[in-house]
Amino acid sequence: MRALGPARAAAAETARALGLQVRDTVVLQASNSVTLRLLPCDVVARVRQGTERIPQAGLELDLARGLVELGAPAAGPDPRLGDRVHERNGFAITFWTHYEPVEPSEIPPVVYSQALERLHVGMRRLDAPAPHFMERVRSAQRMLDTPERTPALGSAERDLLSRVLRDASRAVRRRGATEQLLHGEPHPGNVLSTAQGPLLTDWETCCRGPIEFDLAHVPPQVAALYPQVDPDLLIDCRLLVLAMITTWRWDREDRLPGGRLLARQWLDDLGAMLERTGRGPS
Repeated sequence: MRALGPARAAAAETARALGLQVRDTVVLQASNSVTLRLLPCDVVARVRQGTERIPQAGLELDLARGLVELGAPAAGPDPRLGDRVHERNGFAITFWTHYEPVEPSEIPPVVYSQALERLHVGMRRLDAPAPHFMERVRSAQRMLDTPERTPALGSAERDLLSRVLRDASRAVRRRGATEQLLHGEPHPGNVLSTAQGPLLTDWETCCRGPIEFDLAHVPPQVAALYPQVDPDLLIDCRLLVLAMITTWRWDREDRLPGGRLLARQWLDDLGAMLERTGRGPS
């Protein structure tokens, strides 16, 4: 986010106006949005630029609150401030519970897998609006079809990513798997190691699709422990996810630190995976 300073100020001012003491803001994550820890009140603020983001932020609060009420392993809104989306100076701000991390920070694969399974059980019980995961695929494809949005991407790499998105999408659709509400990006960066056990966070990417789409974001040793997985569908989803996240890192507006280095590494990983699985683009 370009406006990091104003975003920090907006979060602190909003929390103070709501009666909390804020003397410091610690940046936990900063890319296209920013996540802050406000001290000493110890609340997590998520700040996004643009008031058009308010409806989506409200849906995320409702979803997280519902999952917490169902006992799913979800990081929830701060009970002091988490009842609504706050708008200040053009930013949409939500407040979340801070969970003190515990050691070891790396969650054992069996515990990770069980937490994700419990999350999926809870999500099946919620009637929450969410886009189909193929909308994210189409968004990535539109980015590839618009070279001015990805000017640093070479033509051969652009063609490779486009073909993988096309072929993997077709393969996933042909399998006709059961679909449900998903987290959308349950990778290790979105799993907190807490005294309550693993808790999933960041609900911006919730979508509907097969559970293999979620599993495509987790380490292979975690996915291997999840019950009743279609291994071929999982491979197709891993290719799809890798092509999507690689495309996003080439977006000229992307603000993920080190994103371009990741993009180049993921292009290499994608080529290696295609060769290893025999799923080269047709």
